[in-house]
Amino acid sequence: MSKRQLAMVMDLNKCIGCQTCTVACKTQWTNRNGREYMYWNNVETYPGTGYPKNWMELGGGFDAAGDLQPGVIPNLEADYGVPWDYNYESLMGGMSDSNHFHPHVSPTWGPNWDEDQGAGAFPQDNYFFYLPRICNHCTNPGCLSACPRDAIFKREEDGVVLVDLDRCQGYRYCIAGCPYKKIYFNPKISKSEKCILCFPRIEQGLPPACAQQCVGRIRFVGFLDDEESQVYKLVHKYKVALGLRSDYGTQPNVYYVPPTESPAKFDAEGKIIEGSTRLPVEELEKLFGPAVHDAIATLKAEMKKRKETGVSELMDLLIAYQHSDMFRLDNNYYQQVAKENKRNPLAPVDTRYVAGKFTKAGGHH
Repeated sequence: MSKRQLAMVMDLNKCIGCQTCTVACKTQWTNRNGREYMYWNNVETYPGTGYPKNWMELGGGFDAAGDLQPGVIPNLEADYGVPWDYNYESLMGGMSDSNHFHPHVSPTWGPNWDEDQGAGAFPQDNYFFYLPRICNHCTNPGCLSACPRDAIFKREEDGVVLVDLDRCQGYRYCIAGCPYKKIYFNPKISKSEKCILCFPRIEQGLPPACAQQCVGRIRFVGFLDDEESQVYKLVHKYKVALGLRSDYGTQPNVYYVPPTESPAKFDAEGKIIEGSTRLPVEELEKLFGPAVHDAIATLKAEMKKRKETGVSELMDLLIAYQHSDMFRLDNNYYQQVAKENKRNPLAPVDTRYVAGKFTKAGGHH
């Protein structure tokens, strides 16, 4: 059990699906060296196939008795999609035999292949919303339990889940064990890699790149034991932020404020059906469990209270007037941890993640 748990809350009512978070993560961590197909952060259209394809149907996680469930390792081409690029350089240099952009491979699948499609019949009752996903840095990670090499660990100081690259031998049991399929295999180094919650930034008091760059201001980051943090208040005080697919038994530490509003449906003549809503609450219950009903009721009650009285702490939190207020990252805490461990406070607090960075693929220990 970690001493503290760092967590993130995402407000789905504010996500516009712009993919700025995805690009921020991609350019910082996964645009090179065997990570090209990886999206440690991605934003899916829900309902939709997701990334990797049909990830909710690929197993992993735990049953009610706490036993690890078998899972499927997604196929690179069929489930992730082979990453492709376009012929920019040849066009700019006048060396192309064509005058149009084209990919260097024929794409068959990729992230956001079904973006903005959703479900229902347009224009009567179609609907969708955006679902950003990163590693959940679970309290009970399926990836950790599945690894026979003890190569996955939760940091004691903040609960961030990392891969010890020196111990990892690329068996990929971790991928099968993760029900969210948020751990990936790097074929260049034959090791597994995943979202690291930007811990080198966190330790210096900076939010993760995805949260820093989010134009919709949907991401709150802080410690779950910090009662003054937005994360604590949204998760524990108001109970409007819920874990994704908590039925998987991993106790995720990325939480979501569920969408509360959707347009009314139209009848066959194009007239509004009064009192109707396009977003089935059953879909939200599938993602966030039965507690979603109370969460939505609280959100609507606070919106009404704010409209009538002008006062609501919860609405003020979710509006996030000041971007900096969304992140409560105790830099002094990490400096104290570094001091206790006799480490340079400017270097990463935990060196296990980088220790095996240059280990030869296939090596044994």
